[in-house]
Amino acid sequence: MDTNSFKTVSLNSATVEKNWVIVDADSQILGRMASEVAKMIRGKHKPSYTPHVDCGDNVIVINADKIRLTGSKWTDKKYIRHTGHPGGQRVETPNSIKAKSSTILVEKAVKGMLPINRLGRQLFKNLYVYEGVEHPHAAQKPKEVKL
Repeated sequence: MDTNSFKTVSLNSATVEKNWVIVDADSQILGRMASEVAKMIRGKHKPSYTPHVDCGDNVIVINADKIRLTGSKWTDKKYIRHTGHPGGQRVETPNSIKAKSSTILVEKAVKGMLPINRLGRQLFKNLYVYEGVEHPHAAQKPKEVKL
């Protein structure tokens, strides 16, 4: 008896196929770019997506210093954190964060879109953000992706 067998493919760390991808952040809007990058890191763009496995790609983001925010978010948006001590609430704006390093803005945006568990921390290690055009991952032969 010849029947079709439609079995759900469940990947594991041995059978997953990971690629290297470059995303150019030049004149991209931060949140829209970060959501697409988070999808690629998670692996949701692949037909063999498995929720509990790191099956996404390694993503390189270049030109992070040329990222855009819409409206008056450069001065009005607030990133709030707490030191853990009484009166330890700290508030920063995207302008003050970009003055330190513009890669932090992209990393914060993408990290907030990943799951908050062990898998999310593992997935975050697949993100590489650089301010300029140069990056040290030429040996991996990454493919450029247009968003």
